[in-house]
Amino acid sequence: MYKIKNNRQTYNYLSNIRFFLSMSILKTFTTEILRIPNFTLEIKLKLKAIHFIAIGGAAMHNLAVALKNKGYNVTGSDDEIFEPSKSHLEKHGLLPLQYGWFGSKISDDIDAVILGMHAKPDNPELLKAKELGLKIYSYPEYLFEQTKTKKRVVIAGSHGKTTITAMVIHVLHHNKMEIDFMVGSHLEGFENMVSLSDESEIAVFEGDEYLSSPLDSRPKFIHYKPDIALISGIAWDHINVFPTFGEYVYQFKALVEMIPDNGHLVYFGDDDSMKRLISYARGNVFKHAYSEHPNIQKDEQTFLISPEGKEIPVKVFGQHNMQNINGARTISNILGLTDQQFYEAIVTFPGTSKRLQVLEQTNNFISYLDFAHSPSKVKATLQAVRQKFPDRKLYAILELHTFSSLNKNYIPQYSGALDRADEAVVYYDESVLTNKKLGILPKKFIMKCFNYEGINIVTERKELEQYLKQINKRNSVLLLMSSGNFSGLKS
Repeated sequence: MYKIKNNRQTYNYLSNIRFFLSMSILKTFTTEILRIPNFTLEIKLKLKAIHFIAIGGAAMHNLAVALKNKGYNVTGSDDEIFEPSKSHLEKHGLLPLQYGWFGSKISDDIDAVILGMHAKPDNPELLKAKELGLKIYSYPEYLFEQTKTKKRVVIAGSHGKTTITAMVIHVLHHNKMEIDFMVGSHLEGFENMVSLSDESEIAVFEGDEYLSSPLDSRPKFIHYKPDIALISGIAWDHINVFPTFGEYVYQFKALVEMIPDNGHLVYFGDDDSMKRLISYARGNVFKHAYSEHPNIQKDEQTFLISPEGKEIPVKVFGQHNMQNINGARTISNILGLTDQQFYEAIVTFPGTSKRLQVLEQTNNFISYLDFAHSPSKVKATLQAVRQKFPDRKLYAILELHTFSSLNKNYIPQYSGALDRADEAVVYYDESVLTNKKLGILPKKFIMKCFNYEGINIVTERKELEQYLKQINKRNSVLLLMSSGNFSGLKS
C-alpha cells in the first residue's frame, strides 16, 4: 500500500511511472495496484505471448530468439527441426519438447501467431488460431510490426542481397550505430541473424522475393514498406512461383512503386531490367545508380581504389562483390556515414556463411563453399574464383537442389554456366526429384543443357565422395556450389 498525501505527490508519482515505462526499463511485467485515498489506479502489464508455427525455419527461429531476447514469452511448434536451428533454439530454451502440431498449444492468451512457410494451410494450430480469432502474421509482416516507426532499409535483388545486407550491418555496427536487422546468413561477430530493440531508429532487412507464408503469396519484401530500397539486379529465379520472367520482374516493380515520397531507390545501373523499372518510382524519390567499385588484384589479394586513389585491401573478391561493396557504400552514405567511415569498416568485413566460405586452405590448395545455385549466381561465382586464381586448376561441383534447378523447363538456362571450370561436376539426388514430384531427369539431358564438354553427371553420394578423393590438391581450387548440403556430404 502506498500512502500519498496530496495531489502533487500523486502527479509526481504517476509521472515517474510513465517515465520508467517510456524508457523501457520495466522488462519484466507484474500487476501492481496503487491505492490512493479517493483514487484507485490499476496498472496491468502483461508479457507479450508469441507462438511460432514452424519455428525451426532459418528465419523463423532467429526471429523467435530475437523476440525472446527482447523480453517476450515465446513458444513454438514444428514437425522436424534440423541443425543449426535445433541447437540454437535449445540454447535459448525454445526447442519444442515434442515434435508435431498441437491445437492445445493455441489459446486466447496468445497475442500473435507467426506462421512459417513449412506449415500447411490445414495445420491444426493454424486452424485453432483462426477459430479463436487470433492475429496471424507471416514473419515479414511481424518484422514490419516491430519496426513500423523506424526508418526501414530493404536490400533486394536476385543476387548479392545477403552479402550487401551483411556489409551494411557490419559497417553500421562498426560505426556504433544501433540498428534492427534481419539477414539470411550467419554473420561473424553476431550471435543471431535477427536483432530487434526499442532503442534503434533504423531497421535493415534482406528483402526476399519469395512467398511470405502459406496464406500469403506476396513477396516478403512487400511487407517491409521500405523508406530506402536497394535492388542489386534481376535474373529469373523461383520458376515454381514465377513461371515467366515477366511475372518475376513484376514483383520488383511493385517494390519500386511503394517507395514513399522523398524515399531512396538504390539500384545496379548496368542491369537492363532496372533501367526500365526505375521509371515506376514516384517523381520525388531519390534515385542512386551504382556500378562496380574500382579495384585491382595483386598476388591473389583484392584492393579497392578510393576516390582519392588510395588502395584499400578487402577480404572479399570478384566482380559481383565489387558491385556489392558499392551498393553498401551508397546505402551507408544515405544513412549519414562518410566514405572514410565506410572504408575503415569494410576492410574488416569477413564475408558471410556459405558465400565463398573457405573450407580448407593450404599453400597449394583452397576449397570454397558457395550458396550459388541459379545460373547467374553460378556464372558470377566461377568468374570471381577464376579471376582470383587464374593460374590454378579449378574444379567446380554444382548441386541441383531447388525446384527451379531441377525443372526441365528451367535447366537450359544453365548453358555455359560452368565454362570457366577446368573440371565440372553436376550432382543431384534422385530422391529429391521424387519428393518434389518432378519425374525422371536423364543424365544426357543435363549434359546437353550445360553444354560443357566432358562434364560429369553424378546422382549418388558415394560416387561424389570418390570423385572428391581423387582431386589433385597441387596448385588447385575446389568450388562447391549449392543451396542444399550435397545429401549430407561430410567435409
